[in-house]
Amino acid sequence: MNATNSAGPQTSARQTHALLTIVWIGLVAATLDIGYNLIYNSFRSVTPAMVFRLIASGLVGVTRAVQMGAAGVALGVVIHYSIAMTWTVLFYAASRKIAVLWRRPVISGLLYGCVVFVVMNFVVLPLSNVPHLKRHFTLFAWFYVVFAPLLFCIGLTISLLMKKFAPPPAARHG
Repeated sequence: MNATNSAGPQTSARQTHALLTIVWIGLVAATLDIGYNLIYNSFRSVTPAMVFRLIASGLVGVTRAVQMGAAGVALGVVIHYSIAMTWTVLFYAASRKIAVLWRRPVISGLLYGCVVFVVMNFVVLPLSNVPHLKRHFTLFAWFYVVFAPLLFCIGLTISLLMKKFAPPPAARHG
């Protein structure tokens, strides 16, 4: 058996391992993020169903998300986890090309959380059907309600778990 044929199963196993790792890291990050959100909102008498319908409203609008009932809640769950999974895949792909993302997971994770914040709040949300907030947060409230979860639950979680459990990037020569 030549080297080309024997590399095939190893490559496939590495790809499967990478895919499974990406999926579970995305699930962990999404669960931490939504858990934080649900706990915060429970103190404001906002139910989990209301949170997930708000997320679904980004795609179908508020009225339709409410009319959908449980399906609107389920749609919100799927959208939330899909977005977190997308951020996880993007970080994984970037960490294969940009070595510092792998070597410095704390700083890269915090910076990645900042990128996620900017894209979500200045691109995704304005382009969605999610209603705009009528009230304004204080700077402190804005930090711990909007910014911190993306920094710690998404950015830092993804980068640290990627460093610990994902296969290392292939060494580049040349």
